Amino acid sequence: MGISGIVTFTLVLAAVFAYLNHRFIKWPPTIGIMVLSLAMSIVLVMCGQIFPALVDKSKELAASINFRELLMNFMLSFLLFAGAIHVDAEKLRKEAWPVLLLSTLGTIISTTLIGGMTWQLFQWFHFPIPFIYCLLFGAVISPTDPIAVLAILRRANIPESLDVKISGESLFNDGVAVVIFVTLVDAAHSGISAVDFADVGKLFMQEAVGGLLFGAILGYAGYFALRSIDDHNVEVLITLAIVAGGYYMAGHLHISGPLAMVVAGIITGNKTRHEALSDTSRDYLGKFWELIDEILNAILFMLIGLEILVIKTSTMLLLIGVISIFITLFARWISVFLPVSALRLRRRFEKNSVAILTWGGLRGGLSVALALSLDQSMYRDEFVVITYIVVVYSILVQGLTIGGFARWLTRHPF
Repeated sequence: MGISGIVTFTLVLAAVFAYLNHRFIKWPPTIGIMVLSLAMSIVLVMCGQIFPALVDKSKELAASINFRELLMNFMLSFLLFAGAIHVDAEKLRKEAWPVLLLSTLGTIISTTLIGGMTWQLFQWFHFPIPFIYCLLFGAVISPTDPIAVLAILRRANIPESLDVKISGESLFNDGVAVVIFVTLVDAAHSGISAVDFADVGKLFMQEAVGGLLFGAILGYAGYFALRSIDDHNVEVLITLAIVAGGYYMAGHLHISGPLAMVVAGIITGNKTRHEALSDTSRDYLGKFWELIDEILNAILFMLIGLEILVIKTSTMLLLIGVISIFITLFARWISVFLPVSALRLRRRFEKNSVAILTWGGLRGGLSVALALSLDQSMYRDEFVVITYIVVVYSILVQGLTIGGFARWLTRHPF
């Protein structure tokens, strides 16, 4: 199927699912669209014997879309910028230490725990997978997904300070996750004994710190450009150039594009919008990026639902995937409990903050894309299935219940 056909079917399906969700289901758009897409995929699989041509065409559409390429090299930059532009920098500054520890130490702890427990799980099922690949899966599934988190937390009505902690962690833990993932991929290729921790530190400085600095440069370059004009059409074009051009340059500089987009978005959403734009431009720019956010989220979560058409599974993998849900939740709880316990020595946390932070740590398209980027020799198909199961559970169950769970904890503290 050609690119025009793929784009047409993708947009039409996303629009239909968004309409049905808004008209009848009334769930958060990301969840409702994914549920409808998932339901359609399941129905198509079940009807394979009756309408083989329709099923084959649907599978062709799903298989022709390079999910990893689309998300990692295009959609992620726009989604992160659109999410960060709405973050209150002052509130984020107040939660700087929790966000920093959760996005660094928390990710490392979670990766290690999930890797170890997944390795043991595969041993129990007499499916021995080398420990290094299980650690790699831990790196894939540990980072909370900013796309899923930001889209769902807006409707969850959890305490504001916890909202900032969860969304801030989700925006900033990409850099750590990328460093861990790339390091483990290299270790899997060359052997764990060949890993040079000096190189790991250098990679972290280059990816994470470089991304933060480059994002600040992009943000302030946009600020000075936008301050010198007053035309909302040109101003929108400049922000699009910041995102598209900045992300492209970050890739060539081998620094973290996601972190650059987050910092550029925060600067644009705070300093630039308040100091460099007129009221008309501020309103126009905000609505434009809100629309971009809604459209790309609809497409992304529809594609996650369609992935069921092309993943290959078995009863054993389904069972391992279900058990992995509990492993991931347990690792998330430990990776939140330890940093929060350390921070409580010097600052006050809300009651039940560990429970809410644990349940609010959603996985999403980022984990699916990382899993799809693995080589076949790294047990890619097995980890894609397990990742998909954990992601679907995270978005459907945790995403739909985080608001009610937080309210229940308020009435029944423990």
